[in-house]
This record gives sequence, structure tokens and C-alpha cells, in this order.
Amino acid sequence: MLNWYDWVFMGVGIVIIILCLLQGGKSEGASGAITGGGLNVFVKTKERGAEKVVSILTMVMAIVFFIIAIVIQVSSAKSGGGDSSVAEEIRLLF
Repeated sequence: MLNWYDWVFMGVGIVIIILCLLQGGKSEGASGAITGGGLNVFVKTKERGAEKVVSILTMVMAIVFFIIAIVIQVSSAKSGGGDSSVAEEIRLLF
């Protein structure tokens, strides 16, 4: 059974996925390198407006995601769920 913090953890993960999909590409990729389109490699470009807000929100949500992950792990270890080894937990997954 999922606890309330598990639902929050999954919600934050979904928000991070959505924010990553909203971000635009920051480079032309391999096709630009082959065709010579990436000649302005050393030009400094700054994010502005909505692009900057999405980038900052992604970073904040990633930090929140890791904090929640640590809190869940610590709370499960204190409640007696952390007495099994990592190898046993991996074995139970598969």
C-alpha cells in the first residue's frame, strides 16, 4: 500500500518529466556537427523569459525529488523496513 509521501514522490517525478519535455534543445546535435551548422560553439547564449523559468523549476523540482527520496529512505529504515541488505532488495525486485 502506498503512503502519502509515495504519491508526492511520484507526482514530483511526473512534474520533472513534464518540465524536461518543455525545455528546448540547447544544441543542434550531431547533424549540426556534420553539416557545419554549429560554427557558433563558443558564443554565449543566455536563457530568457519562460525558458529560464522552466529551467529553474526543473532544478528546484530535482532537488525536491532527491530530498524526498532521502526522507523516504531514512523513514523506512527507522520503521524497520531497512533491515534487509541491498542485495536482498534487488533480488526481491527480480
